Amino acid sequence: MSKTRMFLFIMLFCCLVSGASATVSYDGHGILVDGKRRILISGSIHYPRSTPEMWPDLIYKAKEGGLDVIQTYVFWNGHEPSQGKYFFEGRYDLVRFIKLVQQAGLYVHLRIGPYVCAEWNFGGFPVWLKYVPGIEFRTDNEPFKAAMKGFTEKIVNMMKAEKLFEPQGGPIILSQIENEYELMEYDIGNPGKAYAKWAAEMAVGLGTGVPWVMCKQADAPDPIINTCNGFYCENFYPNEAYKPKMWTELWTAWLLGYGEPAPYRPVEDIAFAVAKFLQNKGSFINYYMYHGGTNFDRTSGRFVATSYDYDAPIDEYGLVREPKWGHLRNLHKAIKLCEPALVNSDPTVTSLGKNQEAHVFKSGGACAAFLANYDARYSVKVSFGNVQYDLPAWSISILPDCKNVVFNTATVSFHGKHMKMTPVGTAFSWHSYTETAPSVGDKKSFRAEGLREQLNVTWDTTDYLWYMTNINIDNNEAFLKNGHLPILTVDSAGHGLHVFINGQLSGTAYGNINEARLTFSGKVNLKAGLNHIALLSISVGLQNIGTHFEKLNVGILGPVTLRGLNSGTWDMSRWTWSHKIGVEGEALGLYSVHGSSSVNWAAGKLLARSQPLTWYKTTFDAPGGNDPLALDMSFMSKGQIWINGNSIGRHWPAYKASGTCHQCSYAGLYNEKKCLSGCGEPSQKWYHVPRSWLKPKGNLLVVFEEWGGDPSGISLVKRSY
Repeated sequence: MSKTRMFLFIMLFCCLVSGASATVSYDGHGILVDGKRRILISGSIHYPRSTPEMWPDLIYKAKEGGLDVIQTYVFWNGHEPSQGKYFFEGRYDLVRFIKLVQQAGLYVHLRIGPYVCAEWNFGGFPVWLKYVPGIEFRTDNEPFKAAMKGFTEKIVNMMKAEKLFEPQGGPIILSQIENEYELMEYDIGNPGKAYAKWAAEMAVGLGTGVPWVMCKQADAPDPIINTCNGFYCENFYPNEAYKPKMWTELWTAWLLGYGEPAPYRPVEDIAFAVAKFLQNKGSFINYYMYHGGTNFDRTSGRFVATSYDYDAPIDEYGLVREPKWGHLRNLHKAIKLCEPALVNSDPTVTSLGKNQEAHVFKSGGACAAFLANYDARYSVKVSFGNVQYDLPAWSISILPDCKNVVFNTATVSFHGKHMKMTPVGTAFSWHSYTETAPSVGDKKSFRAEGLREQLNVTWDTTDYLWYMTNINIDNNEAFLKNGHLPILTVDSAGHGLHVFINGQLSGTAYGNINEARLTFSGKVNLKAGLNHIALLSISVGLQNIGTHFEKLNVGILGPVTLRGLNSGTWDMSRWTWSHKIGVEGEALGLYSVHGSSSVNWAAGKLLARSQPLTWYKTTFDAPGGNDPLALDMSFMSKGQIWINGNSIGRHWPAYKASGTCHQCSYAGLYNEKKCLSGCGEPSQKWYHVPRSWLKPKGNLLVVFEEWGGDPSGISLVKRSY
């Protein structure tokens, strides 16, 4: 396509909003805003992963850190939890968030998706979508396409009504449809290709007046821009030369899973990756994440921790993380000095040695150079422009005038600050209420032949589903005399399981982030006569990634067997089972002020400790100051936490991190297993308590403990550096 035809094509694309001027366009060198080509530096901040009261400070720190753009997904299941019933308040007030970004003078990249992945529950899809008749997710399927188009139109029309697209005077300069689809397209073939083409055409037809992108989508049709996600993207190029080279997810570290150590990524390597991308004609970089935040409530994906810190430049609590934030800010300043040359020329590449190169950009009177040392072991001295330059291992020096080094990716001038979690206030005074395991005949249960899949029953309104049955043991059973107890075996699709025999916890099993399925097999103490079996199945977030992940099951599907009886092995899978949704305290609302008064609580010497199915409550006054707060849950096992009725999320300090943690060098290729911390410790012990959720006095803290723990070990701490 000629340059003239391409120019006309882009201008036509950007004029789709009736009456709007074409103020956002693109070419092979970058995004143009108001006709000015830009190197754009972006960072991901997901609005539901922090509180509205945190948003202004997060955005301010992002701007101070040198960002031009805030990137966020749009979370369908947060906005349409029930079909046709929308929610845009509190943490889900998308318009408020975007307007705050605009007030700060920054742009927005709105990733509508509406599939987001994001380690978010069900990948952002509402659970009701799974039960639309005839539906298959993310393929050439009419029910899915109708629902997806409906939500996408809802968001686009909302943005238009608020005049938030850039041609209307708003901050949104880019939108995204779908998300990392090419692998699924490859898996399913022609239906995937047809769906990707449809999604692109549907998005462009909505007339936003700004370019659309599809990340990790090599065959993105014109005028959609295909973009890169990854730890490194210097070798990525868009599928047409007239499209800009964009990096929509530069992973600043990796997610934290329960049972996993915490990943971190040295800032020297992140800066190196950015410089390497830019010297190879990159024009847009987005840090995923710039602020990770918290998976409040039950919003995390399968086995993903409540913390979504991501080792980001702004930590989970809203504090800048040094040296990461400061070093990247200095990098951004250096990049902006190079911008006139970068956006108007292609690089001339020359060798400076075996593993060293110079990339030089010249345009008019502007000149910028990147001097790179790709050797991960040795520093070198190179000659460039008749001047000697020292290059540390695995580093790039930036020379905005082709003479003077203003920044080197491996030379960090900021010192890391040691994070402190300091107890505040006095010890909590606890009260407890212990539930009993339900049994067959419970008024809130229903009976069914065989075992029901958990999600089909609960629709994810709770993590919990009880499976109950009775067993009659004859007086003549040999194990009653010889002590060789029978063995109960339960196969479950996941994710956790507590086995109660006659009201007593008999055993526990759970999966992990890589394999959710589990098998419990253990001796059970049965008595002669009637025995009550109650199996509590627990979900830990729904799968958020993979081809047709909506078809994955949760809960006990069997077989369930009892071995060691006189008659051999009983297969109980097709027996009549009673099913009960949720635990008693959820139904009573014990996490709320009103609900907590509906039962009698024990205290003092009667306080329950190390008991399963136990609720704990206390009240406390908010500590003074503005330091972020957290709960240290080290002495508890697994369950959920609420503050004044607001869900902090799941706690699971009993799940210790398994892996290999050792000293980590910044040099050399990074991956999610390279730099780990916290091996042998709880994957997460501190749980963020937003200041805005607290009253000056009389705050209600409620903890539900599934396994058993000691609440006297829970403490409120403040975070500082």
